This record gives sequence, C-alpha cells and structure tokens, in this order.
Amino acid sequence: MYCKEIETLFVIIYFLVLNTAGNTQTSSSIISHKETSNMTKQMNIVRLGLVSYANGLKIQEHYVNKLKNKQTPPDNAGTLLLLEHKPVYTIGIRSLKEYNKDLESELHHLGADFHKTNRGGLITFHGPGQLVAYPIVNLKHFKPSVKWFIESLEETIIQLCKQEFNLNANLIPKYIGVFLDNEYKVCALGVHCSQYITHHGLAINCNTNLTWFSHVTPCGITDKQVTSLSKHLNRDVSVDSVVPLFKKHFEKVFQCKLTEVDLDKEIKHLDS
Repeated sequence: MYCKEIETLFVIIYFLVLNTAGNTQTSSSIISHKETSNMTKQMNIVRLGLVSYANGLKIQEHYVNKLKNKQTPPDNAGTLLLLEHKPVYTIGIRSLKEYNKDLESELHHLGADFHKTNRGGLITFHGPGQLVAYPIVNLKHFKPSVKWFIESLEETIIQLCKQEFNLNANLIPKYIGVFLDNEYKVCALGVHCSQYITHHGLAINCNTNLTWFSHVTPCGITDKQVTSLSKHLNRDVSVDSVVPLFKKHFEKVFQCKLTEVDLDKEIKHLDS
C-alpha cells in the first residue's frame, strides 16, 4: 500500500510510466480484476446542468470531503458527476511551467474562463456540447491503483465508441486519452487522487464547437487532431443522448450500480 503522499504523486508520474511501458493495457487485464470481486459496488450519479468551472470544482470538493470524512454509507463507493461546462480553458500540473499571464488574457478575450488545476495533464478546453464526467471515487472499494482507475476510464470510452457508434476507438502509447482511427482525439482525461479518493475525470466531445481548441495546443499534442462524435459520424450527437450510454459502460467496466440522486441540498445553488 502506498502512503498518502506517494499515491497523490503517482497521478503525476503515471503519465511518464505509461509512456515508458508503451501503454500495453488491454480490456482483459481490467476484466481480470473484476473477476476477483463478486460484489457490485454501489455509487450515486448526479446529473448537473451547464456549470461554471469554479462551481464544478466546489461541487467536486464537497463530495470528496464527504468521502474523506466518512459521511457516506459504508457500502457507497462514491458519486459520479455528469455535466457540461461553460467555456473554460484549464491547465494541469504539467502546464504550470508554461503558464503566462498573456495567454490567460488572450483566452479571456475569447469569452472563456481560465483555471489552473491540480489534475494531471496539460492545457485543454471544456465547453457546451462536451460530456464531462467527474467520478468522485474511493478506490479502496475497487482497486487502490490510480493506474487501474485511469485505464478503466479509458476503457469505458473505448467500449462506448466501439459498441454504440461502431467507431475505431483506441489508445496511443505516448498520449493520454482516447483517439479515433489513431488520429483524432475524442476524449481527454486528467485526474487527481489523495487518500485514495479521486476527482477530476474525463471529457468526451459530443457536439462541441471545435474552434475553441484552435486557440491552444490541446493537451500539448501537435501531431493529432481534435474531433467530436458529431464530426466523426457526420450527424448530431448530443450530450443528452450519450449520457445513458456512458452510464451503461461505466457500470460494466467498474462493475458498479449507479443510482441517480439529486445534488446535495447544501450545494444546490452551485448548479449553474
């Protein structure tokens, strides 16, 4: 078992380890873990609307603290938040050295917010038309491994794309995220973990306005393109239509049961 500091640091160094290992993770290794547990984990799912990034962080922090302070039932593994963000550019831990005020000012002038975060990864965009999933999870209910958690999130998106849309979804060894046809990034991932409790998560482009990505180098990737389900399929694919599909594959990969609940009363005012 890792101590708290090492487990938190692992979120950052995971990206280097993944590159070195060649990202050979397959769905079979994820399934093999699931076969070792016959219990279906219980999780809540909260559907939010269009939420500012600042309020989204506060909502995440609320559910993280509930898990850390043991204010949830013992058999509850956490809460999955599903939402869309108002236009915002965020940078992760690996972007901090490249950050400058001029960039922030330029992005603000486009009509977007700008936030520095403690997630892994580089700069990216979140906005309407993008399904954002924040699993606030106690990994002790699953497997106490950030590597396993990230790979399971990736597998969720891969299976969603393959089974629901017949798309060639895959991983690329030197990059984090899910790609279509080895060329087009459709889903970005970045997480943070402390005391085995996760937050941040993933964002899959459904019918996002992709011009927002042209103002930055998304996730530091220069030799691939950003796409959306709508663009790749040449038809509109809304966030609302993807939500039940994402829920189905999340439950399958994580071997859990999601129960839809309302946002906690004390933070209901943040759902905007």
